[in-house]
Amino acid sequence: MLELSDLGRAFDGRPVLRDVSLILGNGEYVAIVGESGVGKSTLLNLIAGLDRPDAGRIRLDGDDYGSLDEDALTRLRRHKLGFVFQAFHILPHLTVAQNVELPLWLQGVDGKTAAAPAQRLLDAVGLGDRASSWPRELSGGEVQRVAIARALVHRPRLVLADEPTGNLDPANGARVLALLAEQIHAAGAIGILVTHSRDAAATADRVLRLTPEGLRE
Repeated sequence: MLELSDLGRAFDGRPVLRDVSLILGNGEYVAIVGESGVGKSTLLNLIAGLDRPDAGRIRLDGDDYGSLDEDALTRLRRHKLGFVFQAFHILPHLTVAQNVELPLWLQGVDGKTAAAPAQRLLDAVGLGDRASSWPRELSGGEVQRVAIARALVHRPRLVLADEPTGNLDPANGARVLALLAEQIHAAGAIGILVTHSRDAAATADRVLRLTPEGLRE
């Protein structure tokens, strides 16, 4: 379970987030929308443990972020979080399979053991026959599917997606969004999609709007 309680964050004395509260359970997938500058990226960074709130509390499966030092937050991200970015962040010097295996390597899983779950996720996203390919040999939509497989391979409790189709054409974007929702539900993970797109948001189970007053249905 993810719990956000009365989060607040300001920069240079200017409030960006205030009174943000949310509870999400296993298998819930929500989209967060809002005007530019309202604090969507700031909220995502707080949930990811990349920034600290000025007020309020974040808990994931009972782990209170406020009680964790930076090393503990790094371990939490490594084991419990999966990320899908607009810019993909696939490593060009690793094969497709190696890119997907990477989160497992960071947990100390050896390459031989990591190969099976990576192949399972590549099969699930329709790229089982591209495991030995290089990222440069894939289309943009295929690369983003690799990113989804990588985000889920270590069975994270929480998947965070930041404008994951912003660099894709509409057809590929729709396929990637459908696949992301399908895989989050299949894994029983908690999913949060941050997007400017109403069409993208509609692929989530429900849509929340971030306003200066907090999150609203």
